[in-house]
Amino acid sequence: MSQPLFRPGTSRRTVLRGALGLGALAAAGPLLAACGGEAGEALDPTGRPDLDGVTLKVLVNQPNAGAFEILRKSFKAETGADLQITPVAYDKLLAKSVLDVQSGAGQFDVIMYWYVGLGTLAAGGVLEDLTAYIKANPDIDTGDLLPSIYDPYTLYEGKRWGLPFDGDTHILYYNTELFERYTLEAPRTWEDSNAAAEKITKDSRGEHYGVIIEGQQVPIILGCTFANRLVGFGGRFLDEAGKPVLASDEAVAALQSVLDAAPHALPTPLQTGFDQALPAFLSGKAAQLEFWTDHSVKAQDPEHSQVVDKWDVVTLPVGGSNTKPATSLDAGFALGVSTLSKRKEAAAAFVKFAASKKQNEAQIADPTSGSDPIRTSTLSAPVFKKSFGRAADVVAEGLSGSPLVWPNGPKAPELLQVLVDELALAFQGKQQARQTLEKVHSAWEKELG
Repeated sequence: MSQPLFRPGTSRRTVLRGALGLGALAAAGPLLAACGGEAGEALDPTGRPDLDGVTLKVLVNQPNAGAFEILRKSFKAETGADLQITPVAYDKLLAKSVLDVQSGAGQFDVIMYWYVGLGTLAAGGVLEDLTAYIKANPDIDTGDLLPSIYDPYTLYEGKRWGLPFDGDTHILYYNTELFERYTLEAPRTWEDSNAAAEKITKDSRGEHYGVIIEGQQVPIILGCTFANRLVGFGGRFLDEAGKPVLASDEAVAALQSVLDAAPHALPTPLQTGFDQALPAFLSGKAAQLEFWTDHSVKAQDPEHSQVVDKWDVVTLPVGGSNTKPATSLDAGFALGVSTLSKRKEAAAAFVKFAASKKQNEAQIADPTSGSDPIRTSTLSAPVFKKSFGRAADVVAEGLSGSPLVWPNGPKAPELLQVLVDELALAFQGKQQARQTLEKVHSAWEKELG
């Protein structure tokens, strides 16, 4: 994932209001589509549209706009079709998609979505059901799509609503120069990470900080910070039946672990987002950073980084009694077809094109795309190993395993905002870890039943 855009002027309450509004829309279910404009004709799963001269309107996550410019050139060269790309900030992407259909505007043919919003979009009548289309097009080669992301990104209520585009996960970056200076080993557990953070911060007397904790109060920032430790301690958001398990001992230990690290982190965690975290690590000011996998490209680029050849990566550490490392599906985007599109076959053809093996490797090859693997074959492709360098093996390990999946049902946006609101109170010292997660668990249980 490219560096996501979080505008400092966007308040947490603004984001929360948007999420709650979408929850209300999602609760309306199929009624939402009926209140909007008339859907275009049903998608013909076997249709073979003439794409020459067609222009598709595509709604995309702003940090991925560069990736779509790359796709636009390739798609036009191969099919004669063009793309009209509309980038919006990630925190507005879901609302923009829903309101485009609810209002009847139908501006977009293809919609990019964070998989957390899948249930909202599917239940709200925003996305076209692509189940039959995928079955009718075996050259999509769904067997090559990474199992770790294919279902979370696209499957809701037994139907497929899109195809993966960007397989986002986090890994732990650390500054090897600072670790060597303070005779520290690469962290394999969260206990190791916390101990290293404390030593570096104290011994450097303010010159360096041992860790960066991103705590801005939005799910894609503070939520990721918690999720990374949650999976490390062997916890989950939901059990196999879809019931919340956030009051578990593993979840409480995960939250306590990050709270214990906060005093030794770059000041001040609740005000730390992407704009603060990345410069601190790339300048050598801070020693540890959990971030998306494509950050490895920037860390090794002398135009952006002062830590070239002074960093390395490990998979997210483990904690407590858990000894099996895993990653978390932090962010992650897919593409679907709008129910109001008048060019559904062409839109589906583009979604298929964008998710292809050829295009995934082309995206990986371009350092400006910010894209990550979505296919098993990509993980063994020379271009992946070349582009991701020393991070390649760690990235492949995480995506090939059983990562932590975030909620993606219709109420997921509100649930995740409740989570980070309560986490923020714990960071402020207003409540203990167990109290925090018991409140979250209770709120989630009330919503999910």
